[in-house]
Amino acid sequence: MLKKVAFLGTGGTIAGTASSASDNVGYRAAQVGVAQLLDAIAPLRSALGGWEPVFEQVAQVDSKDMGWAQWSALAQRVQHQLSQPDVAAVVITHGTDTLEETAYFLSRVLPVDLQAKPVVLTCAMRPASSLVPDGPQNVLDAVAVAQSAQARGVLAVCAGTVHCARDVQKVHTYRLNAFDSGDAGPLGYVEEGVVRWLHACPTGANTGARMDWQRWAAVDWPRVEIVMNYVGASGASVRAMCAAPAIGAQPVQGIVVAGTGNGTIHQDLERGLLEAQAQGVRIVRATRCAQGVVVAGPATGGLAHSEGLSPVKARIALMLELMAEQQCANGQ
Repeated sequence: MLKKVAFLGTGGTIAGTASSASDNVGYRAAQVGVAQLLDAIAPLRSALGGWEPVFEQVAQVDSKDMGWAQWSALAQRVQHQLSQPDVAAVVITHGTDTLEETAYFLSRVLPVDLQAKPVVLTCAMRPASSLVPDGPQNVLDAVAVAQSAQARGVLAVCAGTVHCARDVQKVHTYRLNAFDSGDAGPLGYVEEGVVRWLHACPTGANTGARMDWQRWAAVDWPRVEIVMNYVGASGASVRAMCAAPAIGAQPVQGIVVAGTGNGTIHQDLERGLLEAQAQGVRIVRATRCAQGVVVAGPATGGLAHSEGLSPVKARIALMLELMAEQQCANGQ
C-alpha cells in the first residue's frame, strides 16, 4: 500500500511574508497556504522517496493567536489522518511562539493507539520571503523524522534537532536554534536527511493521553490563568481574577503560579493563592526557571506542583484535568 504523509498547515512565521527579503522581524505571519509553501521546496518530492503528500489547511493564524477553536479543529484533523490506514505520519507546520503548547496538547488528547504513528511539528524563525529562510530545511528534517522507523508520538523538529512534546520549550527570541528540551535533552538530530536518535521516543502510555476529543470538543474550555512570582509580587492580581466575573464571562477555575527557584512564592502572593484555593480554585505550583523541576517538600507549602511541566504546559494539564472531572460529574 502506498504510504502517505499528511501535511497540516496552521500558519505561523514559516508561512509569513515581508515586503523585503532582508526583513526577518517585520513580516506578517500566516500568508502562504501549506500546499503553496511546500510546493516551493524543490527537494521535498525527492525527500519523500515515493511517499505521497496530502495537504490540508487546518488554520491560518499567527501562533500567538492560537486558541481553543484552532486546537479543537487540529486535534480532530490529526486524529482523522492518523486513522487512515495509508497515512503513515502527520507533519504540522506551526508558528514558533506557541508550538510547545500545541505539541503538548496534542500529545495529551490524541488516542494512545494512534500515537504509534509520528506527529511532527515544525516551524521557522524566518518568514518564507526571507533571503535565507529556515523553513524549507526544517520541513525536510521533519519529513526525515516522520519517515524514521523509530519515530512515534508527538515530536517537534527545528534547526536539525528532535524534541519530545513534553519537554520542548522556545528559549530564544530570534536565533534559528530557538528550542531546547532542558534537562531531558533532545531525542535526536537530523544530519543530512538521516536521524541520529539519542533516546527512544516516549510511548503513548507515557504521554498521559486519556481524553476523547469527540466527547469534549463542544465543551467550554475551562478558564485557567498563569501568574508569576517576582520581587514584591502581591495577591492583588489573584484576588482580582477570582472576583465575581462579568455577566457571560467564565469564572476562574484554576491558577498556575510560575514561582521563583524551586517554586517559591512571595508571602503576599501565596496568601492570595491560598485564599483562592479555599474558594475552590485549583492551584498548581510551577517554576519560572528554564531548567529543573519543582522538588516537592515542606517548602512548597502544600500546593500541588506541576510534575516537572513548564507553567504553560501545567496550565494545559490542569485544563484537561478539570474537563475530565466535569465530564465525570456529568456522568459522561
